[in-house]
Amino acid sequence: MTSKNTVFETDWQLNCRGKLLDLNSPKVMGILNVTPDSFYDGGKYTQGSFILEQVEKMLQEGASIIDVGGMSSRPGAEIIEVEKELKRVIPVIEAIVKEFPQAIVSIDTIRAKVANEAIEAGARMVNDISAGNLDSDLLATVGKLNVPYILMHIQGTPKTMQIKPTYDNVTQDVIDFFIAKLQEVKQAGIKDIIIDPGFGFGKTLAQNHQILQQFDSFRLFDLPLLAGMSRKSMVCKLLKVNPSKALNGTTAVNVIALQKGANILRVHDVREAMEAIQIVEYINNL
Repeated sequence: MTSKNTVFETDWQLNCRGKLLDLNSPKVMGILNVTPDSFYDGGKYTQGSFILEQVEKMLQEGASIIDVGGMSSRPGAEIIEVEKELKRVIPVIEAIVKEFPQAIVSIDTIRAKVANEAIEAGARMVNDISAGNLDSDLLATVGKLNVPYILMHIQGTPKTMQIKPTYDNVTQDVIDFFIAKLQEVKQAGIKDIIIDPGFGFGKTLAQNHQILQQFDSFRLFDLPLLAGMSRKSMVCKLLKVNPSKALNGTTAVNVIALQKGANILRVHDVREAMEAIQIVEYINNL
């Protein structure tokens, strides 16, 4: 008889401004893009009633985190003005917190000012695609706010990242990036850190799938791992479908990530991600 699978046997409890997020079993982060131009759901959630209906749906289906973003990071996207980003996200966060006070809201931003005002409005986590490289004040701000921080790898910026991304060995290069960057993040006083290798952010189709194949390599950091592949080009290009037809492929890659140790799945479709977690956990606990 083989011993019990221990992929999910961790002891991570993130302090989200007084609310604990237990990552001893995988959790789902529901995506809420309040932008007109995101690659999949751009313009869909820009009105208050629709936003709250979607948040309620994601929470009912099992989402532990709602990730609010006010600036598209699709390939080729421009960085918008900070005031425009604030105008999009702050009222949304305030409305979510008022309607669903127990929800853990994450702010998806590259800016210290947005992070600070979002946390003041009731968000409990910062999700930064830039690893602090696009705003020199961001890491120190997150450290002072004392909230969990999602540290993601990107090559370039959203505008440039898919222009011939190049690596010696993509998995090792991303690991080396985290080795160096984690020192800076910890020196900023950030205690709860989540690692995100940045699927789709400056990687080719093959490079994305190499990272997925070797996703368990990132467990060497002994930190929670986030996989964000929902309806992205690594699914669409491989299956020759558009994002609206990529749910089945997303579920397939999510299952692989879970088997390799993912602690958080960042998705558009919460129910399907929760079902993937339920099946993988059941098998791992046999």
